Amino acid sequence: MKTHAISKDSVSLITVAEHEAGQRLDNYLIKILKGVPKSHIHRIIRAGEVRLNKKRCKPDSRIQTGDLLRIPPVHTAEKQRSSENRAQAVPAREFNIIYEDDALLVIDKPAGTAVHGGSGVSFGVIEQIRRARPEARYLELVHRLDKDTSGLLMIAKKRSALVKLHEAIRNDHPKKIYLALGVGKLPNDSFHVKLPLFKYTGAQGEKMVRVSEDGQSAHTIFRVLNRFSDDLLHQVGLSHLTLVQATLKTGRTHQIRVHLQSQQCPIAGDERYGDYQANKRLQKLGLKRMFLHAAELHLDHPLTGEKLILKAPLPQDLAQFVLMLENAKKVV
Repeated sequence: MKTHAISKDSVSLITVAEHEAGQRLDNYLIKILKGVPKSHIHRIIRAGEVRLNKKRCKPDSRIQTGDLLRIPPVHTAEKQRSSENRAQAVPAREFNIIYEDDALLVIDKPAGTAVHGGSGVSFGVIEQIRRARPEARYLELVHRLDKDTSGLLMIAKKRSALVKLHEAIRNDHPKKIYLALGVGKLPNDSFHVKLPLFKYTGAQGEKMVRVSEDGQSAHTIFRVLNRFSDDLLHQVGLSHLTLVQATLKTGRTHQIRVHLQSQQCPIAGDERYGDYQANKRLQKLGLKRMFLHAAELHLDHPLTGEKLILKAPLPQDLAQFVLMLENAKKVV
């Protein structure tokens, strides 16, 4: 990806490229002035030291293709060096591609891989893909998946595609369908959960979500695909497991995980919202991680409008676990 050389000794003049257009000025400067605090960036904009087409500007000014930016000397060299060293340490990696054209890349993300660096993780999917594709001018995450969730992840290859997809997400599109295994018995084969979700910080500083009237509206449709209750489960002290399809009508953080927990049927292997004892018992049966998989995406292509239905099969470990449960069920 193209990087801009910013001088710490003299004024820098930058011409905005086509793929950079449409961004807020402050967000753009945060990206190119690596390691410079947001507060300092706002300060030099308000002081008139940053000029857009030779005029004073505001942090929320939108930059356009061909705009000329004047940036004052900024001391980022040391931080730039450390960020460059970190970039060198990121291994190049390509992931299983489900769909790709010149605007959009959709991969099948494996469980255990973060989508981006941060919060104690030095790098994630997006950094590894950028490293594997040094010629790519633009690669940005469209949305996120939890580290332990596998499945379909969208990456924009053009800013115009990212803007369109974010607009669609704000309108609760595209359609996202997940597969999950719950620990417990759900009374109905098909049902809606409409419970607002509130984000807060846990005791260890981790991101947590709970059902709360103060939260954002959240809506999930659940459909039971299979129910398991047999001698195999009873041998390890479990009574019921339920395989469900979850369709998101909204896209809140940890939505499916917390909505299933609210139905007394938390996701198998979920260390944050799950049943600790049940998870230990499931490990004896061979389930080593959270059973949540982003299986389908139904969307209109952000630039052509073409209707896309993208699917990622259950990973081998989860598929084998379900097969074992199905075979045990047949024996009964």
